[in-house]
Amino acid sequence: MNVIVCVKQVPGTNEVKMNKETNTIIREGAEAIINPFDTYAVEEGVRIKEQTGGKATVISMGIPSVAELLRQTIAVGIDEAVLLSDRAFAGSDSLATSYALSKGINKIGDFDLVICGKQAMDGDTAQVGPGLAEKLGIPHTTYVRKIEEIRKGYIRCQRMTEDGYEVIEMPLPAVITVVKEINEPRLPSLKGMMKAKKAEIRIMTADDIGADKDLCGLKGSPTQVVETFVPVHDVNSEMIEGTPGEQVKRLAEKLLSMKFMTVK
Repeated sequence: MNVIVCVKQVPGTNEVKMNKETNTIIREGAEAIINPFDTYAVEEGVRIKEQTGGKATVISMGIPSVAELLRQTIAVGIDEAVLLSDRAFAGSDSLATSYALSKGINKIGDFDLVICGKQAMDGDTAQVGPGLAEKLGIPHTTYVRKIEEIRKGYIRCQRMTEDGYEVIEMPLPAVITVVKEINEPRLPSLKGMMKAKKAEIRIMTADDIGADKDLCGLKGSPTQVVETFVPVHDVNSEMIEGTPGEQVKRLAEKLLSMKFMTVK
């Protein structure tokens, strides 16, 4: 059974820089990590490969330096890593990202299941997984917490809900997005790290995957960010002196005065 796992590079810190002209994150030179939710998708992909045979491939879209980040997935058991890297992809929203990934996955071909993390920690939209399924024209389900059974042409899994879980059955190929309850990601082995160091990361451009550049990047993104900014939090602290009784009285007076203050 062949599995393709989608992973994303996200900032490894809250101190991110924004491009004020395009309202997008400046990823060059910034500390980067694999989206934490995607590590559970990687682990599940490797487990399915180990249980059923076949191949596990990771695909990502980003700047050239993401190629080195993808070696981490090979170190834990992924067989091959593919990076979609082209200036045409810059500034993609979730729709344009889904389109580019679908073209890349079709280029890879011969897959039974596509696995994504439930969402990216930088965007939190949770739209790429379902959007990818629509672009590929295959069924999908989200928030998968357990795969009960998987075999050629069929999958049964538990989809987490607010009140418990639903049991979902689907034909394959399909797309699922997974939550952290599904597994515990493994640490890389020494053998895996040696393999990752020597591995060749396959890099493909928009032309390589046959993508329409008008549907990629900012051109292909109907979602437009009007403004981005870092919130400023001003906190004024004041110590109230006196006995406990005096402190309570003065605090009550201050709260009452604040209640009737006119906000300008």
